[in-house]
Amino acid sequence: MQDFGAAFGSAFTLIATADSELMEIIALSLRVTLFAVLVACLIGFPLGATLAIARFPGRGVLVVLTSALMGLPPVVVGLAVYLLLSNAGPLGVLRLLYSPTAMIIAQTVLVTPIVAALTRQFIEDLYGEYRELLESMGAGRGATIATLLWDARYSLVTAALAGVGRALAEVGAVMIVGGNINHVTRVMTTSIALETSRGELALALGLGIILVLMSILVNAGLIGLKASAERRAYA
Repeated sequence: MQDFGAAFGSAFTLIATADSELMEIIALSLRVTLFAVLVACLIGFPLGATLAIARFPGRGVLVVLTSALMGLPPVVVGLAVYLLLSNAGPLGVLRLLYSPTAMIIAQTVLVTPIVAALTRQFIEDLYGEYRELLESMGAGRGATIATLLWDARYSLVTAALAGVGRALAEVGAVMIVGGNINHVTRVMTTSIALETSRGELALALGLGIILVLMSILVNAGLIGLKASAERRAYA
């Protein structure tokens, strides 16, 4: 086990010198996370908006289910995606298991309910304010959804950032479907778990520091967007 002081010194050295292994892990983490959040937004934004304005049998169940899935256990998602992509699974022929694509799929499943549930809340509040105006203009459901999504775009960025925060911190699902393979599927969270178990704290601490900084930036972005929205509301 490394001395804590020496480990911190080595960690800051790795960051300051942009260590190649450190940068490779960070780059893969960002690629997987951002791509998963992008796909989740493409699904979650229209889904959340539809749940906000449409009225159909079973809507209440879908709303409750979407909200409940925000707390979906990552290891359960990892297991489900593993079974789906394994050789004996229905998508085994695609050979996606233990690849960045499998990790993106798992993170997308985790992030989509968060994006959809937050979008539904934002659009529902906005729809209550502009419903009569949109109906008087004869806007159909598609036009209404598009209009409200555009008007709520700054709030939707908040939903996307919340998804980024969830995806960056994920370890269980990506460990199961990615396998934590060096130079292939090793991301920040799985690397931290592995290096800590080995007693090699320098790389684990370096990645941990970067991960905390990213989390701070995401939360700062959320606070900034909220403050900006409040200023526009009172302008």
